Amino acid sequence: MKGIVLAGGSGSRLHPVTRAVSKQLLPVYDKPMIYYPISVLMLAGVRDILVISTPVDLPAFQRLLGDGSELGVRFSYAEQAAPNGLAEAFVIGAEHVGDDTAALVLGDNIFHGQHFSTLLAAEAARLEREKGCVLFGYPVRDPGRYGVGEADDTGRLLSIEEKPARPRSNRAITGLYFYDNDVLDIAAGLTPSARGELEITDVNQAYVARGDARLIDLGRGFAWLDTGTHESLIEAGQYVQVLEHRQGVRFACLEEIALVKGWITPAQALALGERQASSGYGDYVVDVARRAGA
Repeated sequence: MKGIVLAGGSGSRLHPVTRAVSKQLLPVYDKPMIYYPISVLMLAGVRDILVISTPVDLPAFQRLLGDGSELGVRFSYAEQAAPNGLAEAFVIGAEHVGDDTAALVLGDNIFHGQHFSTLLAAEAARLEREKGCVLFGYPVRDPGRYGVGEADDTGRLLSIEEKPARPRSNRAITGLYFYDNDVLDIAAGLTPSARGELEITDVNQAYVARGDARLIDLGRGFAWLDTGTHESLIEAGQYVQVLEHRQGVRFACLEEIALVKGWITPAQALALGERQASSGYGDYVVDVARRAGA
């Protein structure tokens, strides 16, 4: 499976904060926002990741992440010159995906939950064997603000409605999407919507029409956080702070994930931590590496 992180957009709801910096580079407590979606792909076992952003912001992501070799992964980069819709990620990233399955995650979405890594890896492996797409639903209080998915008892997705007046369920479609390779042809054949964008909902509707779209209910015990407003950004930071402070572990720590996956050695993790040792984040990486035998 190949991964794509879509980190474009103007972040206008966060102005003036985002007038000079990409939203996905803003801190969510102790790490840049983009670490969180990247960690989701890494937890799913994805090691080849394309970061898509604006021409202005892309060099900053390259400075932050490099080529990924220090983490045992590969980062590549591509431009989205204008906000032409989420589905354009598969037009821009067609060569990156090649003949493989694909995972798209939005750069401002944060996911956290017990056994999330196992769930992601299982769904990624399933797509290697079966056709279709996998979407991830999350129960929300106000589903009318979101794209809403309705599924049967087996998890087969029956319908998707965008901001419905009378939602058929309370399951919002989150910003994480797994697809078979057909997504490249589906996205390439889309017609722009009335607002001039290639809509991810149209991609998903194509799979629903084929009868091979599935909805995974993240449900109780999971957290899905959107960071599109000033309020939600600070709430996400507070969530991460409280969780990490109480448990003594840090989530979305890319170095730790790479170490646990066996993509880097304890000695390599130790070196990465020592480079950042003047911060609490770096101290944590050092401690994890030493406990692993470095």
